[in-house]
Amino acid sequence: MTARVALVTGGTGGIGTAICKRLADMGHKVATNYRNEEKAKAWQAQLKSEGYDIALAKGDVTSADEAEAMVREVERQLGPVDILVNNAGITRDGTFHKMTAQQWQDVINTNLNSVFNVTRPVIEGMRDRKWGRVIQISSINGLKGQYGQANYAAAKAGMHGFTISLARENAKLGITVNTISPGYIATDMVMAVPEEVRAKIVADIPTGRLGTPDEIAYGVAFLADDRAAWITGSNLDINGGHHMGW
Repeated sequence: MTARVALVTGGTGGIGTAICKRLADMGHKVATNYRNEEKAKAWQAQLKSEGYDIALAKGDVTSADEAEAMVREVERQLGPVDILVNNAGITRDGTFHKMTAQQWQDVINTNLNSVFNVTRPVIEGMRDRKWGRVIQISSINGLKGQYGQANYAAAKAGMHGFTISLARENAKLGITVNTISPGYIATDMVMAVPEEVRAKIVADIPTGRLGTPDEIAYGVAFLADDRAAWITGSNLDINGGHHMGW
């Protein structure tokens, strides 16, 4: 397999960390962005102790200017970005009739507008080189909705609309664009939910358990592989059968 440069936004989180490790295990040079330098450096040092050398570039993905500067810094350190994983995301939950404009805008900016901000600076290089992988990390709740998450569900559904349009525009240039929609994953955020609430969630999952970050990372590795060249515009559900469609 050809060693390439991969950029994973939100790479210091639970799913992001697993994705960074998996892509590094494939032989790729991997980078992620950060906003808090102290936390990012500690994360980087921890991964280095595990044998992973992940590059860091400062950048707030909600800002088009900062996102472009971050991409250019990754290019300076590692080279042109061939694999982009748009993974950055937050929640600001609340029922819509009580939701503030700030809660709406924060989630749309971080989860959806960031996809434009980061993909725009890398897509022309991918087109010039006639190879690229762009992967959005969406959510089961972008497919089925969720109480108290109108902002989050809207953003996550929008990510796949972006995917299918960008896939059509770039398919003839060797660039694939796909979405992964994880179900409920055993990250720190989910594990912080009260145990009785988690038990109700698990009771609705046919496999009878939460997913793991590694299982999402495996999906990313699959779509990023050279041999996945005929898969584009697709959504890969990884949710233990919690939500099934076709």
